[in-house]
Amino acid sequence: MTDVLRRGRASLAFSFFAQGATFALLVTRIPAIQHRYGISDALLPVILAAVPILAGVGSVTTEQLVKRVRPSRLLRWSQPVVLLALLAVGSGDRMAEVGIALAVFGLAVGALDASMNMLGVSLQRSYGRSIMLGFHAAYSLGGILGASLAWVGAHWHLALWVSYLPVVAVLLPATFVGSRWYVDGSVSAADAQEAKAGPVAFRLLLPLCLVMTFAYIGDSTVSNWSAKYLQDTLGSSEQLATVPYNVYMVTTLLGRSIGDFGVRRFGAAAVVRLGTLVAAAGFAVVAGAPGAWVGMLGFTLLGLGLCVLVPQTFAAAGRLFPGASDTAVARLNIFNYVGFLVGSPLVGALGDAWSYRGAMLIPMALVLVTLVYVRSFAPAADRYGDDHERSRTADVGRGGNGV
Repeated sequence: MTDVLRRGRASLAFSFFAQGATFALLVTRIPAIQHRYGISDALLPVILAAVPILAGVGSVTTEQLVKRVRPSRLLRWSQPVVLLALLAVGSGDRMAEVGIALAVFGLAVGALDASMNMLGVSLQRSYGRSIMLGFHAAYSLGGILGASLAWVGAHWHLALWVSYLPVVAVLLPATFVGSRWYVDGSVSAADAQEAKAGPVAFRLLLPLCLVMTFAYIGDSTVSNWSAKYLQDTLGSSEQLATVPYNVYMVTTLLGRSIGDFGVRRFGAAAVVRLGTLVAAAGFAVVAGAPGAWVGMLGFTLLGLGLCVLVPQTFAAAGRLFPGASDTAVARLNIFNYVGFLVGSPLVGALGDAWSYRGAMLIPMALVLVTLVYVRSFAPAADRYGDDHERSRTADVGRGGNGV
C-alpha cells in the first residue's frame, strides 16, 4: 500500500504542476488573446470576470457530483477538458469561439481545482503528516514554467495556438496516463458516523472561507498590480517592473517546498501565523518603500508569507470535517474565486480614489484577520507535527486506485 500512496502522491503532484502551467499560459497571454479577437478594453473585464464566476459554478457542481463519482474520476476527465479549452482559446478567430472556449475553461477548471484539492486533502490524511504544501509547490513550479513559455511565445511573436499546442500535446497524455495512479481517500467508521450526524456547517467553515478569500485578494494584488506599482509609484523602469511577480513566484515555490517540514515540526497553526505576519510585513514594506529595490523586497516577503495560507486552509477544512472533507473542500474552493474577483478591482479603485500606497494597506489588513482565526488550523485532537503526528495506520490501507 505504501507504493500505492507514493504513486498517488507523485501523479497528483504532476496534476498540480500541469494545472499551474496551463493557468499561467492563459493569464499571461491575455493581451495577445485580446488582440487576436479584437476584444475591447470595456469588454475585457467582463470576460475575465466570467471565468472565475463559472469556475465557482464548476466547484459547486463538483460538490454534488462527488456524491456519485469519485474525485479521481472527475480530475481524470476535467484536466484534459481544461487543456483542450486552452488550445481552443488560442485557435479560434471569432468572439463567439473564444467566449465558448473560456466558458468551458472556467467550468472545467472549477471542477479540476476542487477535485485536485479533495485528493490532496484525503491523501494527506492517509499519509498522516503534512504533504499539502508540496502539491501547491508543484503548482507554483508549473506556473513559473508556463509564464516562461508565454514569455518565449510573446518574444518570438508566435501565434497563440503555436505556443499552446506543444504544451497541450505533452501534458494531455501525460496527465491522463498519470491519472491511473490517483488515490481516492476513504473515511473511517467514526468519521462516517460523524458525517451522518450532520452536514458541513457553514458557520464552522466560514473562518476558513474568509482566510481563503483574503489570501487570494493578496495574491491577485501582486499578480495584477505589482508591475504598475513598481513603475508608476516607485519610479522603476519598464523592464524592472516585470521582475516583482517573477520574484514572488519563485519565493512562493521556495516557501511551499519547505513548508511541509515546518508544519510537521511546529504545527499548522504556527506556520500559518508566521506566514500571515510575514505577508503583512511584505505589504507594509511595499506601501512604504522609498524605491523600487525596497519594493521588490516587500514582494519577496509576500511570496514567502502568502504561499502557506491556501494549502493549509484546504488541509484545515479536511481536518475540521474528516467525514465530509470533499464537501468542505468544494465549498471552500469557491472563495478562491471570490478573492480573485474582489482583489484586483478593490486595489484599483482605492488606488485611483486615494493612493496606491494606501491601497496596499487594505490587503495587509485583510490578511492580518487570519490571526483571529488561526486556531481553526490546529484542532487539538488532530494536529500534524513531530509531537502530535497521527498514526499512519489509521487511514493507510483504505485508499483506492483512482481508476
